[in-house]
Amino acid sequence: MQAEVANGSTTVEERVRLFLDEARRQKDLNCFITLFEEKALEQARHVDRKIRAGEATGRLAGLVLAVKDNIVIKDTPTTCGSKILNRFDSPYTATVVERLMAEDAVILGKTNMDEFAMGSSNENSAFGPVKNPHNNQYVPGGSSGGSAVAVAAGLADAALGSDTGGSIRQPASFTGTYGIKPGYGRVSRYGLVAFGSSLDQIGVFASTPAITARVLEVISGHDPRDSTSARVEVPSYSEAITPDMKGMRIGIPGEYFQKGLDPHIEKSVRALINEMEKAGATTVPVSLPMTEYAIAIYYIIATAEASSNLSRFDGVRYGLRADEARDLGDMYARTRSEGFGEEVKRRIMLGTYVLSAGYYDAYYNKAMKVRRLLKESFDAAFGQCDLILSPTTPTTAFKLGEKTDDPLSMYLQDIYTVSANLAGLSAISIPAGKDERGLPFGIQAQAPSFNEQVLFNCAQFIHNLKLI
Repeated sequence: MQAEVANGSTTVEERVRLFLDEARRQKDLNCFITLFEEKALEQARHVDRKIRAGEATGRLAGLVLAVKDNIVIKDTPTTCGSKILNRFDSPYTATVVERLMAEDAVILGKTNMDEFAMGSSNENSAFGPVKNPHNNQYVPGGSSGGSAVAVAAGLADAALGSDTGGSIRQPASFTGTYGIKPGYGRVSRYGLVAFGSSLDQIGVFASTPAITARVLEVISGHDPRDSTSARVEVPSYSEAITPDMKGMRIGIPGEYFQKGLDPHIEKSVRALINEMEKAGATTVPVSLPMTEYAIAIYYIIATAEASSNLSRFDGVRYGLRADEARDLGDMYARTRSEGFGEEVKRRIMLGTYVLSAGYYDAYYNKAMKVRRLLKESFDAAFGQCDLILSPTTPTTAFKLGEKTDDPLSMYLQDIYTVSANLAGLSAISIPAGKDERGLPFGIQAQAPSFNEQVLFNCAQFIHNLKLI
């Protein structure tokens, strides 16, 4: 694609117009909240002028990206999929977006999402549910469902999402795209609206490992505006990708292959592991005994952090403000009651509860201790292997509305993904096949923090098998 742009076979402006036309044609998927039609065309013309003039262009010249609507861009709406941010335009731009634009990427628009990134189906958005392009009766996964669908439906070359407990990898699995959550601290969170600050990480969706790698290397690196971003060198992931599996030690966690896993997914994942062994990898059984506690730990810590982070949305400084309030306290209560959706309210109340006097030690403090044990179990496992392979999700996508009245069943969709956030690991979902209904599913590879290269190598090997 970049070669075609460079040799004049097409232009960046032509590509943007095609994407805009396709986004309008497939508007029923509801994956975009805002399209930047004029701004995107203006960016495209700027890149085209540089190419015609023979000037040096950035590493992403010609690529068209979508951005999840909890990542801010100056003078454009940021809604986080919520009514409470109605009519809010950001006064600044996130570091990741600055880095994309510095490398000549074109930003097409902001994508739909579960409200404040809280959900596993993209049905919690104030702007309506996103639909799976493989079958629009099914969910695309969440909370970054809009970004996943933008890539899966051919409406963008790549997209940014955020992952707090699986919000990139789960929708990547459901839509048949590549979705990576880098190690905690690899990518700046400056300009990402916070949900769970010790868990959130920005990552990438794309249709190939190479594009995923190229975008990640551009947005990664230390940022002095984010105290949690790591001072760790960023490799040239895309140039170093190799499908060579010789000598790779693959950990197989027994805890991820138990009751509740779709038999077809299990069979496919084990067949993939067998292909890797044929290519020279060795498998090692590993134990992750804290897995059974991962969902409980996650929903205590994540909701506690959400309760604190979302306290800033009160109707005073920006966004929605309730009418006819009697006094300040009543204005707070009315604004938050009217502005937040049911799932966000549920998580704020749960988080406030576990942080309250008399319950902090029983729940939050205990969860933090078990989180440390979970991290130690991964450290021990990675002493025996280079990466850990498992299904990304226990099932393929479920129908719209199927789980909305059963929050616990919805939360269990993240059983294989939350541990990577709790332990700060690098993790990727790789398309691995489809079920009998034509719905995709993924295989998840996890590696120690900042070792994303081994994940891309694994992804390239599986990509070359052409399973989907």
